[in-house]
Amino acid sequence: MTGSANGSTRSIEPGGVPLLEVSDLRTYFKTDDGIVRAVDGVSFSVEAGKTLGVVGESGSGKSVTMMSILGLNPKPGRLRLQDGVDPETGMVGFLGQTKKYISVSTGSAAFRGENLLEASNSRLRSLRGKEISMIFQDPMTSLNPVLSIGDQLVEAVTLHRDISKRRARELAIAGLDEVGIPRAARRVDDYPHQFSGGMRQRVMIAMALINEPALLIADEPTTALDVTTQAQILDLISDLQAERGTAVVLITHDLGVVAETADDIVVMYAARLVEQAPVLELFEHPLHPYTWGLLGSLPRVDVTLDRLMQIQGQPPSLLRPPRGCRFRPRCAFAFDRCRSEVPTATAQSFDPGHLDACLLDERFKFEESARVTFELGLAPEAA
Repeated sequence: MTGSANGSTRSIEPGGVPLLEVSDLRTYFKTDDGIVRAVDGVSFSVEAGKTLGVVGESGSGKSVTMMSILGLNPKPGRLRLQDGVDPETGMVGFLGQTKKYISVSTGSAAFRGENLLEASNSRLRSLRGKEISMIFQDPMTSLNPVLSIGDQLVEAVTLHRDISKRRARELAIAGLDEVGIPRAARRVDDYPHQFSGGMRQRVMIAMALINEPALLIADEPTTALDVTTQAQILDLISDLQAERGTAVVLITHDLGVVAETADDIVVMYAARLVEQAPVLELFEHPLHPYTWGLLGSLPRVDVTLDRLMQIQGQPPSLLRPPRGCRFRPRCAFAFDRCRSEVPTATAQSFDPGHLDACLLDERFKFEESARVTFELGLAPEAA
C-alpha cells in the first residue's frame, strides 16, 4: 500500500522495500485431535514508521501469525516445499511423519529482506528484543515474578548491547520514566506484583522499546484494562512511535481501538485474511460481509441504534474448516460458489490498495457497503 490515513506518502526502507513483508504465511499445529490450520495463506506488509492494525475474533490467527514470524511457536519444525507441491499437503504430511515437532510454518516473512522463517535460532534470538519487540497480552504472565523489574530490564539491555550493568540500570530507569512510571529510580527495584495492571503494561512497553526496535508488535496490549487506562496505553504507544519512528503492528479484536491509531487495517477470519485497506477507506467502504458485521457490533455514542448488529453462529473449527469460503456458514449473502471456491484477497477496480476475499459481485458489495455505513453513521454523508 502506498497511501496512509492522512493521505501522506508512506515511509519505507531504503531501496523501496517494506520493513516487514509477509507472503502466503501458513502455520499448522499437530494435536491429539488432528492438524490445526491456525494460519492459512496470509499476506501483508508493514512500512517503517507506520501502524498496521490486525483485527478479528478470538481464534482468527492474529497472535499465531506474529508468533510464527518471530519463531515463538512450540517445537517448530522447518519445511522447505518443493516447487509444485501443495502447501497444505506438504505441511500435513510433514507433521504426520515427525515425532519431534508439533508446529510448522511455510511461506515468507521478510524483515528488511531477510526471510525470518529460514533464519537460524541464534539469528532470531539476536533480532527478538533488539530489532523486533513484542508486547504480550498479559503482562503478569510475561514478567518473571521472582525477579525485580530492574533486573528484567537490565537483562533485556545486556543481552543485545555490550555495556556495563550500571549503564544498563540507568537505561532501565530512563525507560520506566519515559513510559510514565512515577519515582522510577525507586520503583525499578520493585517486583511485578507490586504494580497495578496498567503499570505492568507500561513496564512491558518500556522493556519492548528499551533497545529501540524498528518494529513493535503489540498483541492486545489493553486486554483486561479499564477504559481510561486503555486510552493511556494506546496514547503512550502512539507518542513513543512518533518520537522514535517505530513501525507498529497492533493486534486487537476491537475495530474501535485501531480506528484512530492505525494507518492500515488487516481483517482476519478463521486463519485467513478477508479484507485489507487504509483505515479510513475500510471504515467508509468496507467490502466483506464479515467486516460489515464487525462494524455493526461496534458501540457508538454519536449514533442512535435500536440494536447492535450480531454475527450469527460461531467461528469454525480450524481442525476441519468448511470447504470454500470459511465465512459461508455465518454469511447472509452466501451463494453456491461460496461452497466450492476459496476466495482470495484481490484488489478492487476502484482502489488497488483495497483488497477483499469475497465472491460477491463488486458492484453489489459497493452498494451494500454504502447501505451499511449509512445506517451505522460511518459514511461521510451520514456524519
